[in-house]
Amino acid sequence: MKKIIAQYCTAIIIIATAVGCTDDFTELNTDPKNFTEDAVTSAEYPLFVKRALYTPNFMPFDQARGPFQLWHSLFSDVYANYFATTAPNFDSDQFVLVGGWLNGGYRYFYQRAATNIKFAEDTAEDLGFELENAMMKVWRVYAYHRVTDYWGPIPYSQFGNGEKVVPYDSQEAIYNDFFTTLEEAVGVLKANSGGTSFLGDNDVIYQGDVDSWLKFANTLRLRLAMRVKYVNSSLAQTNAEAAITDGVMLANDDNATISTDLNFTNSYTTITQWGEFRMSADMESILKGYQDPRVATYYAPAVQPDAGDDPAGVEFPYEGFQNGQTAEAKATTNFNELASNMAAPYTLGGDPGPTVIVMAASEAYFLRAEAALEGWAAGGTTEALYGQGIEQSHLQHGYDGTNLSGEDYITSMLIPAGIDGATAAVSAVPVAYNAAGSAEEQLEQIITQKWIALWPDSGEAYAERRRTGYPTLYNRVNSLNPNIPVDQIPRRMTYTATEYADNTAAVEEAVNSLLGGPDLGTTKLWWDAKN
Repeated sequence: MKKIIAQYCTAIIIIATAVGCTDDFTELNTDPKNFTEDAVTSAEYPLFVKRALYTPNFMPFDQARGPFQLWHSLFSDVYANYFATTAPNFDSDQFVLVGGWLNGGYRYFYQRAATNIKFAEDTAEDLGFELENAMMKVWRVYAYHRVTDYWGPIPYSQFGNGEKVVPYDSQEAIYNDFFTTLEEAVGVLKANSGGTSFLGDNDVIYQGDVDSWLKFANTLRLRLAMRVKYVNSSLAQTNAEAAITDGVMLANDDNATISTDLNFTNSYTTITQWGEFRMSADMESILKGYQDPRVATYYAPAVQPDAGDDPAGVEFPYEGFQNGQTAEAKATTNFNELASNMAAPYTLGGDPGPTVIVMAASEAYFLRAEAALEGWAAGGTTEALYGQGIEQSHLQHGYDGTNLSGEDYITSMLIPAGIDGATAAVSAVPVAYNAAGSAEEQLEQIITQKWIALWPDSGEAYAERRRTGYPTLYNRVNSLNPNIPVDQIPRRMTYTATEYADNTAAVEEAVNSLLGGPDLGTTKLWWDAKN
């Protein structure tokens, strides 16, 4: 942790509006306010917020395309089973937690995202910008929850303490602070309801609209509430019901999104040029079986499709393959032609690429459906909220609610299909809500549809897979990790070599006292407590 804070460009306007900025890093844990604390005014401040909003989502592209691959593509994308790797030397798909890759993603977060967020949040407080401080508090929770959900205990409350040793916080303490922080931020946002921040277009998510930030904050609170359901049900219920009462996302106009341009691109448009991953067998089985029209938004037809296993009367040229292929199999089989790439908007080199989805209304409905399944006050029945989640996801991508056969999607009894003549379907979960089923069967339906709707937010899908055990997905073909068999998945990422070298005492204390087990991919996180 000793090398986190960047030396910013000489002109502070340039730092937040242009891509170019020195990559020469000094002390990692210096308080980022120190270098310009007296210089920033209301004129410059919005530009720092802009930067803080971009960096956790791996933007701008010249600084983030590598970390995006190292953090997102090589781990959560394949552990959520949205994609499988085709590059022979990519062993993370066989459960090898490659330390150098994890180190690159971890350092990016603390060098750029955490630093920018802390500066924006603290400077707002110093300058008396109460509303903007609340917005940055919400954004801090959003950014850090993705980090703790990867590793567990992490440096959080004392990041930026100016010391060479940065203590870790337990995940329980971090989540408790998340809820406290969101409650405080929501109070400020409610007090300013109907208003607009002076940030304007530098708020690249909502252009300063306070009511939209309020819905985002509450939906994030609901997400985190459901995350802790199995470890602390009362904490989960309290925060879930409070979030729903205060107002979560209801329609796609409420979605939190970041538009792209040539400086701030969708990172998939870069890494798809490298030809290192393709559609998973799980996505083929589920989307083909459900005759799901969203497949055309997510994936491109395979170069060499296999029409022999298409649904009757439906052309389905989208193909996947099973995760965990050996290096030999990937070297001798042309999976790049046999399986589907991402859909065209994600593969146009030099193009900004699709809008980045931070959080969508469909997720809010699936979260509420699960809350209703628990008997909590969710503002609707489980069945109705489940259907609304599916509906919002279809509308988000421009579909009318019918499947590829022209039948109503939500009431369809279709189930996943086999990926070929020899491989059975991944599960037998129907689309139509099983009102007579057990609560666990209904939960599997909710999470399966949520998994489809979250695409390509694999970080969230991977977290939900660990939390709930759903959706039911294929085993790996092979595992190179002696601790993780093919029918399991890594429960967390291991700590990085940089932390052991530079923040030794703190990371060792975290492992010994906070993690709850050895620093291995088999140790479950605090919230990963389902029996």
